[in-house]
Amino acid sequence: MAAKVSKLLVIDASVARAAGGPDATYPTSVHCRDFLQAVLDICHRVVITPDIREEWNKHSSTFARKWRKTMVAKKKIVYRADISADEELCQKISGAIASETDREAMLKDFRLIEAAIVTDNTVISLDDKVRIIFDKAAERVGELRNVVWVNPDETEAQPIDWLENGAQPEKHLRLGGRSA
Repeated sequence: MAAKVSKLLVIDASVARAAGGPDATYPTSVHCRDFLQAVLDICHRVVITPDIREEWNKHSSTFARKWRKTMVAKKKIVYRADISADEELCQKISGAIASETDREAMLKDFRLIEAAIVTDNTVISLDDKVRIIFDKAAERVGELRNVVWVNPDETEAQPIDWLENGAQPEKHLRLGGRSA
């Protein structure tokens, strides 16, 4: 039997906020809960920076708070206080975006990109609007093209199967790699 591949995932608070409990019926709540449960059950780990932790503390659902405690108990949370702001990359990305509104939206989630780049290049988020902005920026900013962005609510992409198969950096999941 092959060894399991463990990836470091940067999970946005949008997923933690949406994750419903066992009685949830709203599709996004169910998809986020099932995705987080799969992360727990599979060997993947989660990267938490001080900024990400603050967002999770503010916005997590009851299910996500319990899930995070279990992840901590299983030593599947990797706390990275050493990830510093990458001002040069931030400037490159800002320069690649024409709209001030888009720049502001992108900068709000830049901490996810920073954490992903210094770990396993993987962001999990429900925010498709900002993903599209990063997709556009990736046309001009090469560092973004290695970042995988997965939305657990995109059932066509089969995100749980993707997790079970090692969370590989498939081209269509990378920023700038989606068909328009």
